[in-house]
Amino acid sequence: MMMHQTLTQLRALKLDGLATGLEEQLGLPGMAGMSFEERLAMLVDREVHHRNDRKLMRLLKNARLKYGQAAIEDIDSRPGRGINRREVMSLALGDWVGAGHSVLITGPTGAGKSWLACALAQYACRRGHSVLYQRVPRLQEELRIRHGSGTFGKWLLQLAKTDVLVLDDWGMSTIDSQTRSDLLEMIDDRTGHKATIITSQLPIEHWHAWIGDATIADAILDRLMQHHHRLTLTGDSLRMKVSVQPVHLSTAPQSP
Repeated sequence: MMMHQTLTQLRALKLDGLATGLEEQLGLPGMAGMSFEERLAMLVDREVHHRNDRKLMRLLKNARLKYGQAAIEDIDSRPGRGINRREVMSLALGDWVGAGHSVLITGPTGAGKSWLACALAQYACRRGHSVLYQRVPRLQEELRIRHGSGTFGKWLLQLAKTDVLVLDDWGMSTIDSQTRSDLLEMIDDRTGHKATIITSQLPIEHWHAWIGDATIADAILDRLMQHHHRLTLTGDSLRMKVSVQPVHLSTAPQSP
């Protein structure tokens, strides 16, 4: 009865990991031979892992990654893809997020740019960093809505606190003057403090022309290129192609 009350109180205090660990200990006869300090240490460890798991789930949910299950452990580095596995792992395990570096991923359509960006972002979440994924073609409309509703300023402040911003499909569609200015504001707030991942089919040397305004383009590229890591993917599209199976017609004579 007393233990049931203790478990209820632990859950009321939102110590679910500790409560679950205690329930498990009660069901294991071998625990009787352990000291109080050992059992307590195991319970605290269980609570810490439980909280870390909850935090990770929250970070991944808020990130809204296009490929939420992408993981750096699953990187396809076969010849012809332009991916140096050791280089990518060194980047992921390094301090690029804390140092506020940019990661610029370019390559042809279907080469896996978005997947790689999501894998790096997912690992950043696993290390406790906040992430937000945005597709640039859709971002333009979202920015227009935020300006119209008067929420752009508040959103910009929130974005400036996000550890990793993923801008996917950079350069895929034309942008207007307002979006150019907004992109500069977003990137300027992050320079040297927060990390940014950009994926694009356009080679980096064409970004200036895509942005359109020479002054703003200079300012954006100057900030992105201060401290950056460049990954250039190559090879054919990895997207599954639907193959049409030929229909074989029988030429055998039919029975009357």
